[in-house]
Amino acid sequence: LCNGCGECVNGCHEGALQLINNKAVMISELYCDGLGACIGDCPVGAIVLEEREAEPYDEIAVMERISPKGEKVVLAHLNHLKDHDQYEFLQQGIEYIKLHNLPFSLESLETKSTPKTEGKGCACPGSEEKFFSKPVAKVEAFTYAAKPTSELQQWPVQLHLLNPQAPYLKGADMLLAADCTAFSVADFHSIHLKGKRLAIACPKLDDGKDIYLAKLVSMIDDAKINTLTVMIMEVPCCNGLLQIAKLAVGQASRKIPMTLVVVGVQGSIVKEEWV
Repeated sequence: LCNGCGECVNGCHEGALQLINNKAVMISELYCDGLGACIGDCPVGAIVLEEREAEPYDEIAVMERISPKGEKVVLAHLNHLKDHDQYEFLQQGIEYIKLHNLPFSLESLETKSTPKTEGKGCACPGSEEKFFSKPVAKVEAFTYAAKPTSELQQWPVQLHLLNPQAPYLKGADMLLAADCTAFSVADFHSIHLKGKRLAIACPKLDDGKDIYLAKLVSMIDDAKINTLTVMIMEVPCCNGLLQIAKLAVGQASRKIPMTLVVVGVQGSIVKEEWV
C-alpha cells in the first residue's frame, strides 16, 4: 500500500523509518518506541502495529542517530517521550545531551514531574489508561416504556463477515465505525446509526486490511451505497480506518460523498466534516 510519500518518515522523530526504493522501511527495531505516531501520518493506511518478540527500544541509540539532525528534532523526540510518560527514556535522553555537551535547551523537559502510573511501559496512546470521574446520576425506576430502541437494521456487522453485495446494502447510507465508538458515544444509535447500515472494524487489531479495502470498493461499485460515514476515535491508531476508506473511495469507479466523525475518548464529538 505504501506510495512513498514519506509522511511517516517525517512523523517518526526516532528515525526508525526511512524511504528505501520509494517505500517506507523500518531500518531497526532499536529505534521504534512502539507509540504509533507514524500510523496517524500514513495517508494510505499502509502501517499497522504488530505485537511480537522484538529488539528492545534503545534510547541511547536513538539519540546517537538523531542528534546530528539538530535541536528541533531532538526536542520533538524528547517531548514525545514526556507526553507519553516515558520518564526513564526521557531521563536517558537528557543525560545524553549533558554528557555530550550538546547546545540544546532543556528547560521545558526538566520540570519536576512524576509518572502518572507506576511501571508503565511503552504503549500506543490509544491504550493509555485513563479514568473519567463523573457524577453519578440518580437512577429512576425502570420502565419498559422508556427503554431506548436499537437502530440496527442488519446482521452481521463486523466488516470481515459482511457480504458487500447483500441486498440490504443496495443504495444504503453506510456507517463504517471503529469498534470503540459505539461504547463511547451515548447517542450512537439514536443519532449516528439511525437510517444507516453498519460495518465495524478495528484498524489496529484486525488482520486483512486488504480484504476491508476490497469490500468497501465493492460496496461502492456493486451495492452502490449512497453515502459513507466513517466514525473513528481520536487516538492515532484509529486513523488507519479513515485511510482505508479514503483509499476505497479513490479506487472505486463510482464517486460518493464521505463524512468523517471523530469521537473523543470521553464520548464527545471532536470533529465532523466532509472528506
